Amino acid sequence: MQTFYDISLVDGYNLPVGIEHMPSDNTSFIPPNLTNSACVATAGWLYDVTQSGTYYSNETYPIPLEKNETNDLLSKWCPWRNLAFPPQRPSDGIYPYPDDNIQRPSFSPCKSACATTGSDRDCCIGQYHDPNICKPSMYSKNVKAMCPDAYSFAFDDRSSTFIVPKGGGWKVIWCPAGRSTDILNQLAAQMYELASGGKLSELSMRRLGNASFVNAGQKSASQESAGERLCCPLLLLLVLSGLLLVMT
Repeated sequence: MQTFYDISLVDGYNLPVGIEHMPSDNTSFIPPNLTNSACVATAGWLYDVTQSGTYYSNETYPIPLEKNETNDLLSKWCPWRNLAFPPQRPSDGIYPYPDDNIQRPSFSPCKSACATTGSDRDCCIGQYHDPNICKPSMYSKNVKAMCPDAYSFAFDDRSSTFIVPKGGGWKVIWCPAGRSTDILNQLAAQMYELASGGKLSELSMRRLGNASFVNAGQKSASQESAGERLCCPLLLLLVLSGLLLVMT
């Protein structure tokens, strides 16, 4: 049995949010850097750039984080027409161009493309109810850049759904400070192993506790695998060399 969960921004965004897994006996083996996700897309809540962190985990299992956003970018990521509460019109009733020159309020909820237009195309319904036809809007693309682990539109499930063995509970954290997590992308191989088999190998557990591996993400997997493949033959060669020296 499995549990499926996600942080959904399919309808819109208003506050930073995080999910923390509260393990039961049968899920206590799962490192928190595979379960504890967060989306921080509000200016003022973003910490400085770092490759990984322990905001939602611990020193043993650092969590991979989004590395490109700034508080300035977060203050104006929402497409103008998607703003739930756009700034008041200037006294002459005409907004300056571009819209980004207008100061937005600190609390600036953003509606999704579907919630904004209600169109079949933006809501992926009717003739657009097909992942090959319905594509992400500007809102969805911006969401994915800021919150890589978040569900951004109807057909974003493959890159946004966490799958873990059934058991334990969940704690929702409102307004976590830090940075958004990037677990499903950076640790895709380990997430697949957990989802498909319900367990993790000793190798995966070691990798998940290795900050260098976590920071490098998928790129490090092939490099480390190559190193591991070389490791055993080299050790065997050394052992054989030692035996030959002893025999001679």
